[in-house]
Amino acid sequence: MSAVLDPHGHSADDHAHDHPHGLKRWLFATNHKDIGTLYLWFSFTMFLVGGVLALGIRAELFQPGLQMINPEVFNQLTTMHGLIMVFGAIMPAFVGFANWMVPLQIGAADMAFARMNNFSFWLMIPAAILLVASFFVPGGATAAGWTLYAPLTSQMGVGMDMAIFALHLLGASSIMGSINIITTILNMRAPGMTLMKMPMFAWTWLITAYLLIAVMPVLAGAITMTLTDRHFGTNFFNAAAGGDPVMYQHIFWFFGHPEVYIMILPAFGIVSEIIPTFSRKTLFGYSSMVYATASIAILSFVVWAHHMFTTGMPLTGQLFFMYATMLIAVPTGVKIFNWLATMWRGSMTFETPMLFAIGFIVVFTIGGLTGIILSVAPIDIQLHDTYYVVAHFHYVLVAGSLFALFAGVYYWLPKWTGHMYDETLGKAHFWLSMIFFNITFFPMHFLGLAGMPRRYADYPMQFADFNAVASVGAFGFGLTQLLLLYVVIKCINGGPKAADNPWGAPGGLEWSVPSPAPFHTFETPPVVK
Repeated sequence: MSAVLDPHGHSADDHAHDHPHGLKRWLFATNHKDIGTLYLWFSFTMFLVGGVLALGIRAELFQPGLQMINPEVFNQLTTMHGLIMVFGAIMPAFVGFANWMVPLQIGAADMAFARMNNFSFWLMIPAAILLVASFFVPGGATAAGWTLYAPLTSQMGVGMDMAIFALHLLGASSIMGSINIITTILNMRAPGMTLMKMPMFAWTWLITAYLLIAVMPVLAGAITMTLTDRHFGTNFFNAAAGGDPVMYQHIFWFFGHPEVYIMILPAFGIVSEIIPTFSRKTLFGYSSMVYATASIAILSFVVWAHHMFTTGMPLTGQLFFMYATMLIAVPTGVKIFNWLATMWRGSMTFETPMLFAIGFIVVFTIGGLTGIILSVAPIDIQLHDTYYVVAHFHYVLVAGSLFALFAGVYYWLPKWTGHMYDETLGKAHFWLSMIFFNITFFPMHFLGLAGMPRRYADYPMQFADFNAVASVGAFGFGLTQLLLLYVVIKCINGGPKAADNPWGAPGGLEWSVPSPAPFHTFETPPVVK
C-alpha cells in the first residue's frame, strides 16, 4: 500500500513539523484514536466521581441510624451516583473503545465523520459539569432517583433542571456517536471484510448504535415533558390535573430497558474477542453469536414493563412481560454456552484480560439468573424496590459492563501504548476486584429477601450485619480501582515493548495492521492515493 497523502500530495513526513501538540492536539482532535483516548479518560474520571458518591452511600449505611448525611442528601447521592455511572462512566467508556477499535478492526482509515466525532465528545464535558455542579445549587442535586420518576420531579429544585439539560446533552452526544459508528461500519470496511466476517466487537457496536438511535429520543421526550410540567404549565404527569404519573414510567422504561442492553452488548463484544485469543481457538458459533446479539436487541423493546409489576397493570400485561423477559434469557444463554464451548479443550492461558473475561462470565451469569427470578411477577412484587434488585443490577452492570471494560483495557493496552502492562499488578487488580465486588453485593441479595427497601438512609437493627459487610467490601472495591489507574499510567510511561501480536494468537486487523499516529488531526483528512 502506498503512503497516506494529503490532497496536496504531501506525506506524513512532510507534515511532521505541523503535528499539533499539547492542548491543541486534544481540543481539535479528529483522529479516532485521540478521541477514543479522551472518552476513556473522561469515563474513568466520572467512574471515580460516581464511586465517591457510592462510598458516601455505603458510609452512611455502615450502621443503623443517621451518621453523616440527612435522608435528602442521601437520596441526592443515590440519584447522582446512578446518573453519573450510567451516562458518564459506562456508556462513554464503551464509546471510547468503539472509537479506538472499530476502525482498526474493519480496516477503516478513521471514523466517517471526524469533526462530529470531536463534537460528540466535547458535549459531554458541560453535561458532566452540570451533573456535578447540581450539588452546589439551592436545594441541591435532584433526589428523585436516577429514574427521575414523576411526581417527585415536580417538587425538586433547580438541580432537577440541570440534570435534565445534562441528559439532553449526553443523549445528543450518544446519537451523534451512533450515527458515526453505523456509517463507519456500513460504508468503510476494507475490501473483502463482509459483515459476517467482522469481529464480534464491531458487530455488537453496530447493533448497540441502532439501539441508541432508537431510544435516546424517547428519554429526551420523557425529560422534556418533565421540564414542561415543571415550568410551562403542562400536566403530562400531574394526576390532579388529569395527567398520569405511570405514563412517565412507561416512557422512561421504554428507553431504560434497551439502555441496559446498550451497556452490556459492547461488553459481550469485548469478551467475544478475548476468550478466543486466550483459548487459541476461533469463536465457537460466530453466526449464532451475531443472531443472538440481534435477538437480544429486538427483544429488549418488548420487556420494559417488567420494571412496573407493582403499578397495578392488568394480569394479562403481567403475564406478557413476564414471559417476554424470560425469553430474552435464551439468546443470552446462547452467548454464555458459546463462550464456554470456545474455551472447551482450548490451549488456555490466564493473563489478566482472560481472568476478567472468565470472571465476567461467572458473575454476569449470577446477575442473569437473579434477573430471571425477578421476571416472575409474583416474586418481583415482593422483591420490588428492595436490595435484591440493587444486587441484581450491580451484578449485571459492575460484574458485567465494568469487568468487561477492565478486560478490554488490559487486552488492548499493548496496542494503545506500545508497552506491556505489569501482569502481576493486573492479576492483583482482578482478584481484589472480584473478591471485594462479591463481598459488597452478594449480601444485598439477603438484605432484599429479608425486605430491606433501597433508597433509605436508615434501617432496623436486623439488617446491620450484612450492611456492615457490604460497606467494608465497597471501600475495598473502590480503593482497588486506584490500582488500575496506577497500572495504566505505568504502562503509558514505559515498560517492556509490546510485540506486534502481544498475545501470540491469530488476531484480527487491529493486531496485524500498523497504526501510526496521524500527521495532523484538525485539517483536511488525508486521502489514500
